Amino acid sequence: MKIIAGNWKMNGSAVALREMQDALSKIDTENRVILCVPFTLIAGAHGVAAIGAQDVSVHDHGAFTGEVSAQMLADAGAKYVIVGHSERRMYHGETNDVVREKAQMALTHGITPIICVGETMDERDAGKTMEIIESGVRESVPVDGGDVIVAYEPRWAIGAGITPTDDEIAAAHTLIAETLAKMGRGGTPILYGASVKGGNAAKLMSIPHVDGVLVGGASLKSDDFIPIIMATK
Repeated sequence: MKIIAGNWKMNGSAVALREMQDALSKIDTENRVILCVPFTLIAGAHGVAAIGAQDVSVHDHGAFTGEVSAQMLADAGAKYVIVGHSERRMYHGETNDVVREKAQMALTHGITPIICVGETMDERDAGKTMEIIESGVRESVPVDGGDVIVAYEPRWAIGAGITPTDDEIAAAHTLIAETLAKMGRGGTPILYGASVKGGNAAKLMSIPHVDGVLVGGASLKSDDFIPIIMATK
């Protein structure tokens, strides 16, 4: 069983989500399918795929205009939430400490965080890939409080239509697994996320310690998303 998580980012509509859930209801898979949709779609997102959000506030409540709390996500029906996505880190300056706070807030309210870590192109070029990955895990993942999922995003590859080599992915995921084990979180699922599509999904999920994938643009249309789900049983 693999975890196939789709990140719709700032895309989608209620009609598109109903169509996706309907299409997913017609396939036979043992994989866990998650759709992380915009806040506005969470409450109406009924169907076979579990529903997640794409961010959560570090605050529980209060005068924080525009923020959405973990309690609000849980009330709307979200079971998962992405925290620390590369775009949040890049465009909103989120640090590992902020990501950990968000993950802990999600756990407090019974939501499973999908915690993203990964290196930029500059960090890769400087030979700091493994250092950034390890510190990202140690500093972003709460040491206790419930189950989490970790997603490795080589930030330089997202949206670029390229992926690291199989050996590079295996090395990154092995390091993440070993780091999590040292933190007392052995067995935590680790997803791979960057330019995942139907044509490479099976190969990616055959790599050691790749327990599933975090899918961006290819999760918006059932014709693109379902082949990824069905790439492995």
